[in-house]
Amino acid sequence: MAAANVEPAPIEGACDPRFAAVGDAFADNFARRGEVGGGVAVAVGGRVVVDLWGGWVDPHTRRPWRRDTLVNFFSVGKALTALCALRLVERGRLDLDTPMARLWPEFGRDGKERITLRQVLSHRAGLPAVGEPLADGVMLDWAAMTRALERQRPWWPPGEAHGYHVNTFGYLAGELVRRASGSTLGRLLREEIAGPLDADVHIGLPAAAQARVADFLWPVSAVAPVAPDTLGEDDRMRWCTYWNPPGLSGAGWVNTAAWRAAEIPSTNGHGTARGIARVYAALAAGGEIEGVRVIAEDVLRTAVEEHSSGEDRVTQRPSRFGLGFQLTQPERPLGPSPRAFGHFGAGGALGFCDPDAGVAFGYVMNEMGPRWQNPRNRALIDAVYASLP
Repeated sequence: MAAANVEPAPIEGACDPRFAAVGDAFADNFARRGEVGGGVAVAVGGRVVVDLWGGWVDPHTRRPWRRDTLVNFFSVGKALTALCALRLVERGRLDLDTPMARLWPEFGRDGKERITLRQVLSHRAGLPAVGEPLADGVMLDWAAMTRALERQRPWWPPGEAHGYHVNTFGYLAGELVRRASGSTLGRLLREEIAGPLDADVHIGLPAAAQARVADFLWPVSAVAPVAPDTLGEDDRMRWCTYWNPPGLSGAGWVNTAAWRAAEIPSTNGHGTARGIARVYAALAAGGEIEGVRVIAEDVLRTAVEEHSSGEDRVTQRPSRFGLGFQLTQPERPLGPSPRAFGHFGAGGALGFCDPDAGVAFGYVMNEMGPRWQNPRNRALIDAVYASLP
């Protein structure tokens, strides 16, 4: 995009001198890797050592990125979604292995009678897409999306394979959260995780925060490539995963007030790099930081055990999942530790932690880079580990 070539605004924030390499990598992202605007934050042992932001909220008017600028971080929100569900597992309000239909009777039909929360969180439920045509904008209607999932037959026998539930993940987990707690997932996140941690992350953005949001520079090429009636069943599943309804992944909607206010937990989380890193600082410490417990250590331990690995039926690439978290893998490493876990977002956004090194990391941006192996986040990760003692 032409906007990517605009000279960036000065980078602001703070960086411990020992982590100067991270600052250099962040600056290089603007100078050499097409970054437009964004932020990166790193905590080690709970102490923030990097908190940087820079570039442009709007490259055309040269409105600079601020400390409190929010941006859509896409699938980074899946980990936040999982934490909300896992908090209810911890309390006994949800169970990982009880059929979802016990709590959600309308769901228990057409081959979905035995699907569990564990299968949803590990992307093994066989429900990455809705096959019936849905009108553009329906993704903003929670009831319409959950009813469509009630009618959907699994695309493969639940539990027998895994495939990334790119956009349905949040509706499936979120409806269980709603039925078990009486609260929407976004409200539970705000009241029980983000608020107590003072972490600036949101699913369903309050009206008062809308003025802080950077527009996401959605690529013109990211449109539906082919009509689904020309495709075989597996390819139709993959098409519907991203494009049914047409705005499901954000195309045409991502910068609207309606999109930002809605709760689409897989896809429309907003926040700062600092907010993401704050959540992961708690997880790096076993689930609790400064007296705020995000999740019990034993539940977190289960959540970051490998539940799915190998060829992914949706992405057609290798993937590894715990329960709502992506696990480090050779093709997409989260540093050198085999215990690192987190979640990437479309275009390169990322939140993760490494319990062995005590590292927590958040990165956000407003220009979509490569979805799979992103040179911007990889440069930042490499710089973090090069800076550790």
